[in-house]
Amino acid sequence: MSAPAERAAVPGSYRPALRAGVLVGGPLYDGPATVHLVKDTGTGQAFKVGPREAFLLARMDGTRALDELGTEYAAAHGKRLGEAQWRQLLALLGTRGLLDGARRPAAAPTGPAEPRTLWRGTLRLVADADATTARLHRVVRPLLHPAALVPLLLLVLALETALVVRAGEALDATWALFQNPVLLVAAATLLWLSTALHELAHGVVARHYGGTVAEIGLRWRLPVVIMYCTVDNYPYLPTRWARIATAVAGAVMNLLFLLPFGALWLLAPPDDATRDACAALVLLGTVQALAMLIPLPPLDGYQIAGQLTRTLGLFTASRTYLGLALRRDAAARAYPAPARRAYLAYPAAVLLVLAGIGLALWAAARHLLTGS
Repeated sequence: MSAPAERAAVPGSYRPALRAGVLVGGPLYDGPATVHLVKDTGTGQAFKVGPREAFLLARMDGTRALDELGTEYAAAHGKRLGEAQWRQLLALLGTRGLLDGARRPAAAPTGPAEPRTLWRGTLRLVADADATTARLHRVVRPLLHPAALVPLLLLVLALETALVVRAGEALDATWALFQNPVLLVAAATLLWLSTALHELAHGVVARHYGGTVAEIGLRWRLPVVIMYCTVDNYPYLPTRWARIATAVAGAVMNLLFLLPFGALWLLAPPDDATRDACAALVLLGTVQALAMLIPLPPLDGYQIAGQLTRTLGLFTASRTYLGLALRRDAAARAYPAPARRAYLAYPAAVLLVLAGIGLALWAAARHLLTGS
């Protein structure tokens, strides 16, 4: 038995503390269960625990003795843990290396790296992605203050309103763009740059809320080449709002990127070729941004939906629950009411979004074919 478990025999003499770098997430619905995610950033190991275990882990900061923890636990759950339960819990934490002073297990194997070929692979662009993101955050941090961000978002709203009002003009300009190879390549290049800024925005906003960025690089599956930015501890950001803001940051960046082109479109002379190209870019860029907000995996919208509903694996869990409910299976009644509402609301929301996309495509096709 580990040393921490032995100390558990005298509850008042041991003040357990989680090792630095152990993260405990908030409550999430995982099917009928409620779980918390726990991760050891030193080894990369992550696992789920129940609410009672998470209650204790969140309080293991070295300032409370076991008897104090036991009193708080009893007040919250109406039951005091016995010595055998303390031994079992502390032995488990010690074996996994989560307690300060316990031997840390070897890092989880990552498996063989994907072979890099001409046709597919990844390339890390910076040696220290977190430090690079920290420098970017220092530069753009003033723009994340509401005094700067709110006016920018109002400008985005104004541009998108103009796009809706003048959708026919933008569609005609986009059709013309696809018939001009030179302008099409220029627009594609700008949209690719927008995707790169999209990824960096995720990292910068995560950093703003205390997150860490593990990697920035390029990923290619020819003919597609995209930039990526991996936020290492996204599920453990301090608040749900921080996680939603991080997920939505990419699409917001895409829309902010369109502002100067929108100004050229709306202010340039009516017969100016640049004006039409900018109108097409605003339409294509808006589609690019909104597509990322569709609530289907692995898009940003799916991450946002998971945070709004406080669920883990929302797509699969929703499908499972719907199957049980349609069969009138008694297991469906074991789901907490908020989880049931989430698993019913999610497919309805997806269907509404897909219906809206279908309607928009129909209207666009009708305009291009009939001019009305």
